[in-house]
Amino acid sequence: MAEIVINGLIEGGKASGGPPFGPALGPTGVNVTKIVGEINEKTKAFEGMKVPVKVTVDAATKAYKIEVGFPPTSALILKELGLQAGAKSKDEVAGNITLEQAKKIAESKAAVLYGNSLAEKVKQVLGTCKSMNITVEGVSAKEAIAKINKGEMKL
Repeated sequence: MAEIVINGLIEGGKASGGPPFGPALGPTGVNVTKIVGEINEKTKAFEGMKVPVKVTVDAATKAYKIEVGFPPTSALILKELGLQAGAKSKDEVAGNITLEQAKKIAESKAAVLYGNSLAEKVKQVLGTCKSMNITVEGVSAKEAIAKINKGEMKL
């Protein structure tokens, strides 16, 4: 059973019958328009961001599977805050995120973040905020993580 695997980086919700999927899928005999539509449906939440997509087609049965990856946490933070980039120096603050925004990002990436609880996953998002010099509810991300650990900041 020969499988054909096509990988591509697609802007969320904007896959088309053109490269990388259209020309690669065409010779397999599958319905390219249907697959592109499914990719767009699965990636629409990541509009404006590049998302890794993998399509696997069984050449014999024409059955296919679409797997959508996740954009980096930093890209989700930038989109949430409407920023183009993080801080350029350690003295500059790039922006401020609320715990609710961090929670939203953690929930959207829950499948790929480590940790058993939402709080642990939110702290991972805040760790990325720390590296980007983005404050959390007006305090440093490091301080916010410590406050969550002490129960002083509630999710």
